[in-house]
Amino acid sequence: MKEFALIFRLKDITDFKPSPEQMQERMNWLGSIAAQNKLAGKGTTLLPVPGSAKTVKADKVVTDGPYTEIKEFISGFVVVKAETIDEAVEMAKENPIFKIGGNIEVREVLKRD
Repeated sequence: MKEFALIFRLKDITDFKPSPEQMQERMNWLGSIAAQNKLAGKGTTLLPVPGSAKTVKADKVVTDGPYTEIKEFISGFVVVKAETIDEAVEMAKENPIFKIGGNIEVREVLKRD
C-alpha cells in the first residue's frame, strides 16, 4: 500500500474555531479510517497565527511564514494508507471540513529506501 498526506486547508482563521460537535465529527471521520487500518500517521494541528511559522531558504535567509502568496492556511494533516490516489481522495471526501468551506489536498508520500 502507498501512503498519502491529506492536507487540510481553510480559507480564514475564523473557520479554525470548531464547535464541540464539529470536533466530534472530525474524530469520527478519523476513527473510521483508523478502524479500517488505513491511518498511517496522524499529523497534529498546525498553529495558524502570525509568528508561528518560519521559512528557511537555501541561502540561509529566514522569512516569516506561512507563505503570504497563498490565500488559505494549512490547519493540519494526516497520512493514510491506500492502494491509489483515488482511494485516498474517497477517504478525504468524507471529512467534515467541507461543511465550513475548507478543502483537502491529497499528495502521495514519497518513500525512499
